Amino acid sequence: MKKVLIAPSILSADFSNLDKDISMIEKAGADWLHIDVMDGHFVPNISIGPLVIKSIRKCSNLFFDVHLMITNPEKYWKKFHSAGADAIVFHEEVECDKINLLQEMKKVGLKVGISIKPKTSVNDILEILPLLDIVLVMTVEPGFGGQSFMEEMLPKISSLRKIIDENKYNCLVEVDGGININTAKQCFVAGADVLVSGNSIFAANNPQKSLKDLKSI
Repeated sequence: MKKVLIAPSILSADFSNLDKDISMIEKAGADWLHIDVMDGHFVPNISIGPLVIKSIRKCSNLFFDVHLMITNPEKYWKKFHSAGADAIVFHEEVECDKINLLQEMKKVGLKVGISIKPKTSVNDILEILPLLDIVLVMTVEPGFGGQSFMEEMLPKISSLRKIIDENKYNCLVEVDGGININTAKQCFVAGADVLVSGNSIFAANNPQKSLKDLKSI
């Protein structure tokens, strides 16, 4: 039976105790660690850079899923690779030579992905889909944690799942935005492989239980 992977987002963690929070979710069974990088330009928020990732890489064996919400991923991806990223996901909506960038990242052993905002169609990534290890479907407008899940994104997840399966692409469907126990079930039924969750884990009274509940859907 297919099992969903849970990727807690450190955007909702306690940055004064990152090592403690990461250790806690790792022991509780997290599959990936989702790391949001925001530049204040592509999205109206600023988060962390390679130095933070390099620091937390020392205290975790989790798969580091780095989501670049930045305008120029082609300029900075190597720094995140050197810092310890296992996967780098950047946005379809940025202007760059995406095919060349994906190929360059794959050459150094990275898993690669494309993220699509709520208003971006699956059709916009069909050409590059065969190159991808991950497609990250945003179910909120990217930039801030704690937003409400957009149910109208569920057909997009289903459509993507169908295209991947019909073409036998080796690509995971990841979903990020407003994920809790209820929306997680909806996304899983729609075809998601990986669920990113921040507030529903780190802001919960019992984060370990919340994570385990998500893994059990």
